Amino acid sequence: MTFAKPNSLVARLSAPPIPTVVAWGREYKGLKGPLIDLSQAVPGYPAHPEMLRLLGEAAGQQAMTGYGPIEGEPLLRETYAAHLAELYGADISGGNIHITAGCNQAFMCTAIALAGTGDTAALTNPFYFNHDTTLSMLGIGRRLVHCDPAGGFLPDLDSAEAALAAGAKMLAVVTPNNPTGAVYPPSLLHDLFVLCRKHGAWLILDETYRDFLVEGYGRPHSLLSQPGWEDTLVLLYSFSKSFCIPGHRLGAITAGPKLIAEIAKVMDNMQICAPRSAQIAVASALPALADWRAGNRLEIARRADALRLATSELPDWELAAIGAYFAFVRHPFADRSSSEVAEKLAIDSGIVCIPGAYFGEGQERYLRLAFANADVASIALLPERLR
Repeated sequence: MTFAKPNSLVARLSAPPIPTVVAWGREYKGLKGPLIDLSQAVPGYPAHPEMLRLLGEAAGQQAMTGYGPIEGEPLLRETYAAHLAELYGADISGGNIHITAGCNQAFMCTAIALAGTGDTAALTNPFYFNHDTTLSMLGIGRRLVHCDPAGGFLPDLDSAEAALAAGAKMLAVVTPNNPTGAVYPPSLLHDLFVLCRKHGAWLILDETYRDFLVEGYGRPHSLLSQPGWEDTLVLLYSFSKSFCIPGHRLGAITAGPKLIAEIAKVMDNMQICAPRSAQIAVASALPALADWRAGNRLEIARRADALRLATSELPDWELAAIGAYFAFVRHPFADRSSSEVAEKLAIDSGIVCIPGAYFGEGQERYLRLAFANADVASIALLPERLR
């Protein structure tokens, strides 16, 4: 008898990381106090009441029960385009925007539109694990771009060029970075853009955590002002973190109209349209809750400062990089894998975090702490537990 088998490209993947580490946390007996969950990147504060009102109002409309435009609701596309135009000082219109059900879907739609089975893409090392698994299940090969820990985990330009010269069709980077928190300077992003243009490759810039750059940072980059950017650049974004609505799954792609049309073909087969009521609600919330989002940026900065202080009390632990939502911390246990360390921290100390090995090669000495999940008081408990 011959038995049917699942797709080998999917079967070879490990189980999703977040449920694995959350399961470790469930084994914690509470002996050292409340569980401190620094695993999945979720806002550690609730959505604004006005956001909830807008969601409820939109969801109650009969019109929202039908299919919507594949590319997204025109109101949100135009509103978000205007937001980007102001942020970047660039000429962006609704035709440059495609709305998706979250940023992971935005990446998958983009990857399918740009590369196929047997092609190669470049990712930084460490990488965001869902980018890696997406490429793997699509049969797209992976080349890694070195990020030097001594340099704050910024991508090495020579390593990036080597990956592109070897035929990578796209280079995907995340800034502020997941998992390290590293913020890529505008000059570095420009250099990566130039390299991709030189080799006829796409630069996919995931800006999920853009709204949590430190106060006064200025424009994250000037790439949308580069002539012909539409032939090289794709921006990805998530509304989840800024508006505290990850359960409503809403993301966005910014690209040239020709690529938007290709992505729409993918989206039509994947989901048809992103959740409609969330789109209408966010279109109103984007301008209305600007001050609230700015306040959240300051709160996240306070949590980052609290983590810096906490790690400064632990000479055996090294804060290798930090920014926006994440810190990449070097643990002192050279003889143990990052999974062993993370599991023991969860079960014995009530600290749930993600092993560095989940994010790439040579990351066994690191742990990712999603510090935005926890308030300042909880972060202050870390030194005693980590000792």
